[in-house]
Amino acid sequence: MVVVCDDGSSDFTREIAQRLGAVVVSHNRNLGYGSAILTLFKQAKKMNADALLTIDADGQHNADEIPRLLQPVIEGKADIIVGSRFIQQNEDIPTYRRWGIKFLTKLSNGSGKQRISDGQSGFRAYSPKAIRELNPSVNGMGASAEILMKAREKGLTIAEVPVQMNYHGLETSTHNPVKHGLSVLATILKLVVEERPLFYLGVPGVVLLLIGMGFGIWTLRLYTAENRIVTNLALSSFAFTILGLFAIFTAVTLYAIVRLTQKQQSEHSY
Repeated sequence: MVVVCDDGSSDFTREIAQRLGAVVVSHNRNLGYGSAILTLFKQAKKMNADALLTIDADGQHNADEIPRLLQPVIEGKADIIVGSRFIQQNEDIPTYRRWGIKFLTKLSNGSGKQRISDGQSGFRAYSPKAIRELNPSVNGMGASAEILMKAREKGLTIAEVPVQMNYHGLETSTHNPVKHGLSVLATILKLVVEERPLFYLGVPGVVLLLIGMGFGIWTLRLYTAENRIVTNLALSSFAFTILGLFAIFTAVTLYAIVRLTQKQQSEHSY
C-alpha cells in the first residue's frame, strides 16, 4: 500500500495521490521533513505494517529499486536498510552534495560499530521492530540522522544496499544546501551532547574554568608585584570562568534530566 504524507502542500498533491489510489495523511500546515516521517511511522503502526519503506517525493529515487531495500527486511536480515549512493560509483552526485553528505554521515556515525556510508539518504526500509521503537522528534531535515543514532542506541541492526540517484533536471529541493547542512549538523550535535553531556559539555567546562583560574592567578601575581591590574587578563579570567561554570552547570543539569527520562521510560516499559 502506498501512503503519501501531504505536508501542508499548496498544490494538488493530496487530490492527485488520492485519485491514483494512495492513502493520504495530511498536515494542515508545513511542519517539516521530520514531522512527515513521524506521521508515516504512526500510520505504519496503525496499519500494523510488516515493513515500512520511505521514499522522497523529489523524483531522484528509482522506484524499481524498492524490492532491493525491502527484501533484507522481510527476510529478517536487518531492522533498517538504507539505500546508499556511495557503495557503488555514482557520478551524478554534485560535488558539494557528496562532501557535505559524507561529512554529516561521519558525524552521525560517531564511534558506533554500525557505520554506514550515506546517513542522509531518505530511501529506507524499516522492520516491524524498527517501526515500533522509533519515534522521530526532530521536525526538520535532521530527522534522518536522528533516526539512525536512536536506532543504534536501541540496538537495531542497520545495513545498506547500493542505489542510484537521478539529479539531472531534478533540483526540486526547497531547502538551501547550506541551511540544510547546518540544520542536520545542529541536530547531530544536540543528540551527541544529550547522549553524553558530562563528556561533551562537562569536560570542556572544566578546561575553561581552569583557564579562567590561570588568568586570575596571573592577574593577582601582577597586582601583588606591580600594584596594578591588567584589564585584559582580568576580563579574560572573568569570561573563561563564567563560560566554564555555565558549561559545567548545563552538563550536570542535562545529565540529571537524561537520567530521569531514562528511568521513567524503563519504569513504563515494565
